[in-house]
Amino acid sequence: MKEMVGKQAATYIESGMTVGLGTGSTAYYFVEEIGRRVKEEGLDIIGVTTSKRTKEQAEKLGIPLKSVDEVDFIDVTVDGADEIAPDFSGIKGGGGALLFEKIVAEQSKRIIWIVDESKMVDYLGRFPLPVEVIPYGSEQLFKKFEAKGYRPKFRVLENGERYLTDSQNYIIDLDVFPIKNPVTFGAELKSSNRSSGTRIIYKYDRNSFNWNTGWCESANFRIIERIGLGFVPGFFCVFKESE
Repeated sequence: MKEMVGKQAATYIESGMTVGLGTGSTAYYFVEEIGRRVKEEGLDIIGVTTSKRTKEQAEKLGIPLKSVDEVDFIDVTVDGADEIAPDFSGIKGGGGALLFEKIVAEQSKRIIWIVDESKMVDYLGRFPLPVEVIPYGSEQLFKKFEAKGYRPKFRVLENGERYLTDSQNYIIDLDVFPIKNPVTFGAELKSSNRSSGTRIIYKYDRNSFNWNTGWCESANFRIIERIGLGFVPGFFCVFKESE
């Protein structure tokens, strides 16, 4: 299923585009298909990656790359998501690429989320909400999250060491199900950020697109295509700039 939606998303990409290449198990297949099209069809694009592992994958596939600092804008970014609610609010960041995803998203004219039916939920929050923080002061922020009842956990590796993002930051995962009002909850997180003096890195506000920590309240998202694959449909969600 992930392979099918990843490949289908690649059909939206045309020569001449600058394309944000997402991170995660579904975006992996999108990047693979873009690599095939570059090699076999002569697709002429520039890729901007959202993580080191996506950069390594794209380089192996021969996809021309530039850093986000080398482009004026990105035509479209294609990425996966961890949860999407009926109003198209969602949780991202499970793959640990929060900061780079945020930076690439800021430069993107369009963002396409590709997910399957399993990611559609009634309320957000069963998937832990990730918050990327700089190490200095992170324990203080952790205590504040505990006091608020967010049941925080530092993300750790199998060996017990704390997970480090590509930017050498920590991730605190919050157990806050159900998130019935993502906008209000996002404001609470921002308030915690200010009072702690610890920077929550992954936050983005522009017009009606409101991307804070690992989620976004996204009134402008809509399904642009639903693919019937047996009993398991795939969803393509796209954000478009306001006219």
